[in-house]
Amino acid sequence: MTAMQPILSAPAASLLPGFNNPVDDAQQVFRAALQAFAHPGRLQTLPVASGLPGGLSPALAALLLTLADPDTPVWLPAGVPAAARAFLRFHCGCPLTDDVGAAAFVCVPAGYAVPALADCAQGDPAFPDRSATLLVEVASLAEGDTLTLRGPGIETTQVLRVAGLPADFRAGWRANNAGFPLGVDLLLASGDRFCALTRTTLVED
Repeated sequence: MTAMQPILSAPAASLLPGFNNPVDDAQQVFRAALQAFAHPGRLQTLPVASGLPGGLSPALAALLLTLADPDTPVWLPAGVPAAARAFLRFHCGCPLTDDVGAAAFVCVPAGYAVPALADCAQGDPAFPDRSATLLVEVASLAEGDTLTLRGPGIETTQVLRVAGLPADFRAGWRANNAGFPLGVDLLLASGDRFCALTRTTLVED
């Protein structure tokens, strides 16, 4: 028994905690995520904090702790620190995949290229919900390019300021809209703030 203690304690010593109160905290973050999807482009602030491994921002870590589970493969770019991968495996139990098209959640921390939206899981006509949700860390949700959004969940228009989106984002998002009911959904994060764009959210030119 004594000989096994270093093996058992090593992972615990190297892993950060997840939520302080896993059930209650996850429910709070989940409600904030629901609000984000119900009102595209409206900024949400994390209601609680979580452990923060190297390579993930506060919002990315908390959203993945809340949304990912053993049935939802997660894609991370090559080069994301091993600590972040171990954190997700331990706390979420989610499989990590190198195939972006097989991922339920495509997580893109700051400094990494966003995969082409069309390369991510699009769902199929019978099960459009089997598509990917992208979680993308951007430089800012307070300054940068101005996106004027309209569509379900937006009374007239919603203005969103974003710095750090790919140069071809608008064209890629228009193509994503055109594939409805298939297509991906998007969570944009910056620090402890985030917002959502659903596949039905239109970005005006």
